[in-house]
Amino acid sequence: MSKLVIVGTVAFDAIETPFGKTDKILGGAATFIGLAASHFNVDSAAVSVVGGDFPQKYLDLLSNRNINIDGVEIVKEGKTFFWSGRYHNDMNSRDTLATELNVLADFNPVVPEAYKNAEVVMLGNLHPIVQMGVLDQMTTKPKLTILDTMNFWMDCALDDLHNVMKKIDVITINDEEARQLTGEYSLVVAARKIHEMGPKYVVIKKGEHGALLFHDDHMFYAPALPLEEVFDPTGAGDTFAGGFAGYLAKTEDYSFENMKNAVIYGSTLASFCVEKFGTERMVDLENSEVHKRMQQFKQLTQFNIELS
Repeated sequence: MSKLVIVGTVAFDAIETPFGKTDKILGGAATFIGLAASHFNVDSAAVSVVGGDFPQKYLDLLSNRNINIDGVEIVKEGKTFFWSGRYHNDMNSRDTLATELNVLADFNPVVPEAYKNAEVVMLGNLHPIVQMGVLDQMTTKPKLTILDTMNFWMDCALDDLHNVMKKIDVITINDEEARQLTGEYSLVVAARKIHEMGPKYVVIKKGEHGALLFHDDHMFYAPALPLEEVFDPTGAGDTFAGGFAGYLAKTEDYSFENMKNAVIYGSTLASFCVEKFGTERMVDLENSEVHKRMQQFKQLTQFNIELS
């Protein structure tokens, strides 16, 4: 069984959308990535930090999904990272209402000894120096390293981001971030420029408009499954990344052709995540539901046409 190291936040979120609002609920990149990856029966470990205010039941939830939490540091006198946001009517744009770093401000990740030889490393959205610190702890070079980042790090830690990008195989970012990182409007040109920065594979997420996968001169597009209702898109990108990483860790096939399948699995899992607030849908998600929706994806994208 392949080992998967997941680095990212385990956090509290408070979310407001046109469909309602929540108080503090479970969130964080590592949480969504881990829950998605747990559908692939891989040996995964979360590397993160929480405060003494973090409920034991949430840690148990991760453990019960076979996510090793030895790398989740608990700072008993500290408070857990908290983010609050309000989504606009289009559900694609949002306003950040509060960001409280709390224990994340001094986070020094420690990879559990048993996972320092992991085949796959998923670097969730964190400061690039923290991401690099994880790679430096690996005793063997991972077969696949995946990086997620955001525009905030492009604004305030661009040099550090470029340094870690030289060490990774796959980057997952959204279309706005790809354009900011490269200064190019065309996503095809942007992907080519990102390749030159280090990553062999580039995944550009386009929210409700699907995702693009680039490798050298090859390109693959996967649509997002049209949904009747979207309640909360907060964890969709991390869920996509977790499905992508989990599938690749399970299959141990890191080719471009198999990454196409990983993109579809990531998109499928993300389509569940947005159906309820926070992690609520992912916690109850059954593998049979995933299989059924994968069939819907297949029907959505397959066609027979005679080329003349």
